[in-house]
Order: sequence, then C-alpha cells, then structure tokens
Amino acid sequence: MTEEPFEVVDSSALTDADWAEINKLRRAYEEGGGKALSKAMEKLAKDPLRFVTVVGAFFPDMMREAIRDTVAEIGMTEEDIREMVQRLESPARDQ
Repeated sequence: MTEEPFEVVDSSALTDADWAEINKLRRAYEEGGGKALSKAMEKLAKDPLRFVTVVGAFFPDMMREAIRDTVAEIGMTEEDIREMVQRLESPARDQ
C-alpha cells in the first residue's frame, strides 16, 4: 500500500481548480517522489492565492498561523483585516 505524503484535512473551501492542483501534487509525488513534489510545489507557488488554498487544505492550522505571523510582522491586527474585508464587501464601494 502506497502511503500518501499528506492528506486533505479541510476540503471545505476547495474548488475544482484546487482539486486539480492537489491531484497534480499527488501525481508528481507518485511518479517522482519528494523531488518531483518539491518542483510541483514551486510551480504552484507562482499562484500565491491557489498555493495558500491548496496548502491550507493539507495543513490548515499551520497556514493560519503563518498568515497571522506575516500579518503581525507588517503591523496589522485581525481587527484591521476584518475592517478591510468589510469595506471591500460593502455595497457603497460599488457606487
């Protein structure tokens, strides 16, 4: 039995395109091991949003912590982000 190098822990936000990337990563690992997986991850990292979504599906806690740390490093708080999202979702911005 072949052991997966990782498994999807949280699939709640995954789109069909995300699943396609997950399958590419799995295929790369199956066909070429860790080195091929590393190259596939580098390629995926060229699309930062997809990378965060896909890697976050495998390691949700680690990804959340990394995002929190990065946001803190630039001096933003969770409240700052919530306010920014609220402004972006506001109907007033569309007028």
